[in-house]
Amino acid sequence: MAADTLARLNSPYALGPFYTNPLRELVDGFNFVQVCAQDGPDLFVCATNVRDGKVRVFTNDEITTDAILASACLPTLFQAVEIEDPKTGQLEAYWDGGFTGNPALFPMFAPSLPNDIVVVNINPLRREKLPVTPQQIQNRINEISFNSSLLRELRAISFVQRLLAQGSIAQAAMKNVYVHMISDDALMNDLSVATKQVPLPSVLAQLRAAGRKAAEGFLASHKQDLNQKQTVNLADMFG
Repeated sequence: MAADTLARLNSPYALGPFYTNPLRELVDGFNFVQVCAQDGPDLFVCATNVRDGKVRVFTNDEITTDAILASACLPTLFQAVEIEDPKTGQLEAYWDGGFTGNPALFPMFAPSLPNDIVVVNINPLRREKLPVTPQQIQNRINEISFNSSLLRELRAISFVQRLLAQGSIAQAAMKNVYVHMISDDALMNDLSVATKQVPLPSVLAQLRAAGRKAAEGFLASHKQDLNQKQTVNLADMFG
């Protein structure tokens, strides 16, 4: 609660010239040449342009330390990351990509990529318990905000799937993707708000174990469905 309150009463710009992004040293150690190689899997990193509120997706040699830091820039904790726009040559400020694409799915529609989109949920889409404390309310506001971009894209996919099924558009006109989800909403609902800003080793170990269990459960149930059919019922989700 103290950390949450402090973040809302202070700006990362208050530190002036003494500010440093604590993640920079870590990200500088990434092997971008190997990870972003042209012959490797396609990698997309999403950030939000602060000035116009639009999503920017970085890929290939655009993925740098600054692009990674921008994609993880929560504005209450970090100063906006400035990156040059190659179209205008101007510096643009960026915040976390989750505000506009969490994750951005439209790059996955490229004809060269597989039909399957597997979304790994780290925020619960649904909470049964009504948030009542200030921290719970603010946390749910953030969850809804970050989930809204994903839900908009899933709704668009559902709409295209209906048009394709009805024959309203030709099968080759738009890509019919298969959406899958790996999640553990029960655990995400049980964890307190504080776990997002207090990275205790015990919590990180719990999350890692839960992630592996959820992924193994998905593969056990749906591995045979990949490239065959969708395992998320979008019609029910938006019905």
